[in-house]
Amino acid sequence: MSAATSRGPTVLLAALLVLAACGADDGSTADRSTGPDPRPTPTESRPGTTAPPTSGGGEDGGGGEARRGDLGTARVRLREVATLESPTALANRPGSDTLYVAERAGRVRALTVSEAGAGKVADEAVLDISEEVSVSGEQGLLGLAFSADGAKLYVSYTNPAGDSRLVEYAMDGETVDVSSRRELLGVDQPFANHNGGAVHLGPDGFVYLGLGDGGAADDPANRAQNPDVLLGKVLRIDPTRPSGGRPYAIPEGNPFAGGGGRPEIFLSGVRNPWRFSFDRSTGDLWIADVGQNAVEEIDLLPREDGGGAGANLGWSGYEGSDRYISERAPDRAVPPVFELSHDDGYCSITGGVVYRGGRIPALVGAYLFGDYCRPGVQAIQVEAGKVAAERDIGVEVASLVSIDEDGDGEVYLLSLDGPVYRLDPA
Repeated sequence: MSAATSRGPTVLLAALLVLAACGADDGSTADRSTGPDPRPTPTESRPGTTAPPTSGGGEDGGGGEARRGDLGTARVRLREVATLESPTALANRPGSDTLYVAERAGRVRALTVSEAGAGKVADEAVLDISEEVSVSGEQGLLGLAFSADGAKLYVSYTNPAGDSRLVEYAMDGETVDVSSRRELLGVDQPFANHNGGAVHLGPDGFVYLGLGDGGAADDPANRAQNPDVLLGKVLRIDPTRPSGGRPYAIPEGNPFAGGGGRPEIFLSGVRNPWRFSFDRSTGDLWIADVGQNAVEEIDLLPREDGGGAGANLGWSGYEGSDRYISERAPDRAVPPVFELSHDDGYCSITGGVVYRGGRIPALVGAYLFGDYCRPGVQAIQVEAGKVAAERDIGVEVASLVSIDEDGDGEVYLLSLDGPVYRLDPA
């Protein structure tokens, strides 16, 4: 397939986002020293607690080794279903065929797509918080998710001061009750980049939020390794039970629920987790973490090993599997399951989802991802903690910013330039 046609925001905007997100930061001071590597191999056990239950979705009912297709035979194409203003994330609402798309400037749009691929965007925004959202650097409306019953909408964005906010709204029919606004979490951001911002409902029913290390280069304050700081972490909270003076409860099993760090932390040591997702069949957690100068990484936290609770992914002691700032390397960090080199043209990974749809059987069980700088879309299959198959699936999306799925597990790819594509069989 040819690259998607550029539309919407200017090339300057795209360039600013790339420079903010990727390893083109100034002031890199890492020593990249070598030496003994204290981390487990991908097949060793990870730190964590009892794994959360899955939601029961997917073709195998959740948990265990899910079915996999023959990746090498997959033949796919892109179908453009809509064009929006700088779309950043897409979510499906349980109990509805409508998809909801976040636009960077602060609007949420309703999108319906027919089986044949005809898309229609509602004229009125479901939610418009553009006056509350900043759009400098990597900022903006960055993520959205629904509660399991579809009654609540969670949005993640940066406010006019550039700080991260996680806010809950009640749904009123097909729209949002703006008077129900409830701020769940506020996190100050010291710089305009590395905000993270992805938000998902986990298979355990809790809300997960990914936050970058706060920006600049080399995590100057070592926030990702500091258990008293929420930056550089994936957080897990229960917004259904306000507790302890907070608008949420701390799920049992969070590593610092009993002390020693911020109780909201689920896992540590990420630089800029630009998209994470849960395999709807197994409950496994996949994280794509943007690198500094050399390596883009994909991390896999299997449900059977605790799903990532208490894990440390190593930044900034490690960039990918390379030692980076040696004195910051944790005693035990989870290594990536897959890495991409900047020498090959990668600069800012865009994480995706494990395909569990029914339209492309050969892709089932493959994790799909891309890169903001390199328009191709790739797929890997992992067995026993190691990559068993990998390939470029033969489609290209310029300025790829998110890969999401609908309620049936079919995949949508979002370009910051405007187009929203569905992945179809060729």
